Amino acid sequence: MKKIDKLILSSFIGPFILTLFVVVFILLLVNMIKYFDDIIGKDLGWDVVGTLLFYFAVSVTPQALPLSILLSSLITYGNLGEHFELTAVKSLGISMVRSLAPIFAFTLVITFLAFLSNNYMVPKAALETYSLLYDIKQKKPALDLKEGEFYSGIPDISIKVAKRFKDGITLQDVIIYDHRGRNGNKQVTIADSGKMYTILNDQYLKLELFKGYNYDEGGGQDVTGRTPNDETFSKTKFGKTEMVFDLSSFGLQRTEKKWFASNRIMRNLKELDQDMDSVHRDIQSQQMGIHSMQVSMFNYHFKKDSVPLTPELKAFKHFRDSLMAERRKDTTKRNQPLRFDMPPSAGFALIPRKGIPVKINSKFIAKSDSLFSKPATATEITSALNRTRMAKSQLQNFNAMIDNQRYEYRVFNIQWHKILANSIACIAMFLIGAPLGAIIKKGGLGVPVIASIFFFIIFYVLSLMGEKWARSEAVSMIFGMWMPNAILFAIGFLFLRQARADARLFDADFYNVVIDRFRQRLSRFRKIKTQGA
Repeated sequence: MKKIDKLILSSFIGPFILTLFVVVFILLLVNMIKYFDDIIGKDLGWDVVGTLLFYFAVSVTPQALPLSILLSSLITYGNLGEHFELTAVKSLGISMVRSLAPIFAFTLVITFLAFLSNNYMVPKAALETYSLLYDIKQKKPALDLKEGEFYSGIPDISIKVAKRFKDGITLQDVIIYDHRGRNGNKQVTIADSGKMYTILNDQYLKLELFKGYNYDEGGGQDVTGRTPNDETFSKTKFGKTEMVFDLSSFGLQRTEKKWFASNRIMRNLKELDQDMDSVHRDIQSQQMGIHSMQVSMFNYHFKKDSVPLTPELKAFKHFRDSLMAERRKDTTKRNQPLRFDMPPSAGFALIPRKGIPVKINSKFIAKSDSLFSKPATATEITSALNRTRMAKSQLQNFNAMIDNQRYEYRVFNIQWHKILANSIACIAMFLIGAPLGAIIKKGGLGVPVIASIFFFIIFYVLSLMGEKWARSEAVSMIFGMWMPNAILFAIGFLFLRQARADARLFDADFYNVVIDRFRQRLSRFRKIKTQGA
């Protein structure tokens, strides 16, 4: 590596690391603000909050890499141009493209790391993040008694205090309704004062009550729902009593991660391929169900005629029949009853979505041959209408399921392309940032930040538009997902061409010259037009 390469690379790495941390921090704050209301007031430990922040940071890092490369390359080449170091490099016979080589090589490494992160780290981090976030949402708020209000956070217990002193322990005028007997407000405790604190590592709540009464009214319904014949009422006075309540329901209960693993953002390329293949086979199964429905629903019309299978469905049918044959062999060896889908054959039809073989009534088929040989009766017309409505309903159900599965297929396909497109965006952002910095010739955090935000917003908006169009099938999947990168590459190559020619796109004199040339050509055109007239 030459000294000039070390100079340019060292000028780039510092701003890149700094901007990466800043952008990750900003994106982390944006994500945390979304779930601020779900986190605050849950009495979460710092370990839980730190874990959530860490996984969020890992999830947003691939999104921050393109913007960091854009901003750092702008700052680097803006500083080189502002201090005439780029001019000195060109005076040594080193072209603009050659000066980009060290940072471009570094960007390729970052692009590869971004791909690995998008494909492996982000799905796992997203699984940990959103499973933990779901459990946090389900967690009850911390124990917080408010003066003059009933608190029902403890299961089957309602507590009301008239005043809670500043120490957080001493209470005044305490009322407790115990509903654990499932028989209404039959058990009530009233005390003039009391103390409240947690014990055994905050697993239990202990109340010490002073100068009060316990009221217990019998009767009503018991746990089994039966009503006893006698009703009793008891009143007990106490000078001091203690009550302990279980606070296990306030703990953070973790849900198994397997219930979240099927989400598209938690899958890598290999898993997405498997998901798309599975959904595609489900679509083919639904299409086979529609094709098999003709035998059972239209047994007169299709007695000597049938709708041929497409080559794709023929291949799928052959695959399915081969698979069923292997399963039948294995089942026969184990002497177990056979349960598998049977292809439509003579005298059999499949009930859609269940795969249960049903014998077709041969007498009905024979009778249907002479269906139109005599006028139809009202009963026959009603039966035909009912069968038509049934066929229409089943076709609508099949089409609705196929539409849903195709939408699910597009969602998985979009995520597959997004993993690659977000990684390649690093190269596109570099091709914009470095030449643009050489053209602007302004370092620091002023113009580069504004230009970076502008192009990043363009990329973000185009990505949202392309994803929306691809999901709705307004455009092809490749066009929708790769359009933002294609546009950014075109802009980058344009800026690179201008930087090689030392264009002054951001100087007022440049535009004054362009305007003067346009005016001169316009005046010449007018003179030629006047002379011709």
